[in-house]
Amino acid sequence: MKILSCGAGMQSTALALMSCEKKKYGDDIYPEVPIYDAILFCDLGEEPRWVYDQVYFIQCVCEDVGIPFYVLESNLHSHYIENFGKARVVSIPFWTIDESGKKGKMMRNCTLDYKINVMQKFIRSNLLGYKKGQRTRGEDLKAHEMHLGFSVEEKHRCKDNPHKMFVNKFPLCDMNLERKDNYAYIKDVWGLETKASACTFCPFHRNYFFKHLKANYQEEYRKLTEFDDLLEIGQPNTKIRSKLYISRSRKRIKDLNEDDFNDKETFDYKGEQIWNGF
Repeated sequence: MKILSCGAGMQSTALALMSCEKKKYGDDIYPEVPIYDAILFCDLGEEPRWVYDQVYFIQCVCEDVGIPFYVLESNLHSHYIENFGKARVVSIPFWTIDESGKKGKMMRNCTLDYKINVMQKFIRSNLLGYKKGQRTRGEDLKAHEMHLGFSVEEKHRCKDNPHKMFVNKFPLCDMNLERKDNYAYIKDVWGLETKASACTFCPFHRNYFFKHLKANYQEEYRKLTEFDDLLEIGQPNTKIRSKLYISRSRKRIKDLNEDDFNDKETFDYKGEQIWNGF
């Protein structure tokens, strides 16, 4: 099988739509992009609203051409809120300051636990028909392609898949496409303006993201600051003594000021500077 792990940001949206275009018009376009057997989106429970708009767009196009599209409920946000300070919660790469003032960052396990593992289990049971505990058949060993939307500036993230059934593929790197190229393709061919995909509480956001969220998506901003306040008053487990922050400035989001917001990342599209969504 050839499967797309779709985060519904610019890059994976471009791959999904290229595959749909290929299914509709023929195999002579985008030779590096297959007609996917399945496209999977993991809903972690608290993405910016534009991500869900992009998911809906992809889903409609996939349905139109007959490519299976699946939304998998993963609920990282609700699990973290419910279990924080009470039971084990996954490690999110929050920015930290310990008791001596030393700065650091927590490990990143959220993507593995709530996206990669969820997708692999779904493929194994729902698409390949394995029962729980069933031994992997020999014909499935390293037999299935997992396509990931890393563009060429993210080539350092391209790694082998440790799972015994899957081989990772990176078509955008093979095509030498940057993030801005994916944006231009989706805008020019499909008329859709896209932004990056990541949970609202992802620590990899620039501070400008929080300003944009507050100005345009007040309900999402309210939930985000409540999440951030949780980190101020508690700890995810008894072994951690450092203060945890979503903002890379190591401030509570509600305390960020205009100087903190001067970190907007943009790229050029036909002479216009486009914010990437991070």
